[in-house]
Amino acid sequence: MNFAKIAQKLALWAGSPKTFLGAIVLLALWAISGPFFQFNDTWQLIINTSTTIITFLMVFLIQNTQNRDTDILHLKIDELLRATAEAQNAMLGLESLDLKQLEALRKHYQTMGQGEVKNLEGLEQKSNVDLNQC
Repeated sequence: MNFAKIAQKLALWAGSPKTFLGAIVLLALWAISGPFFQFNDTWQLIINTSTTIITFLMVFLIQNTQNRDTDILHLKIDELLRATAEAQNAMLGLESLDLKQLEALRKHYQTMGQGEVKNLEGLEQKSNVDLNQC
């Protein structure tokens, strides 16, 4: 089994409600055990070390799955652009542009869309709404 498959399975497991509940239970057990260990340095070191190691590993796991998901999205969008007759095939190579070129392209498309009124689910948006604000 390669790293991508392992990372995908681990990401699904780590993001599950059962795993979250398990983490809450472990944290509660650690907190409850505090008086037994008199809240000493070793007791605190256990949780600090554990969370640091888990966080360190999760960063790489999340980055791997994010990169994979981004690649999949790009491929799907590329296929849609390729298959759509009206689409500009030049859009398939946007990854090679630098930030200035991307910003210029974004402004070009914003200019094309100015004044457009969209009807979403029966509600009209006014043309002065900034669609870049989330």
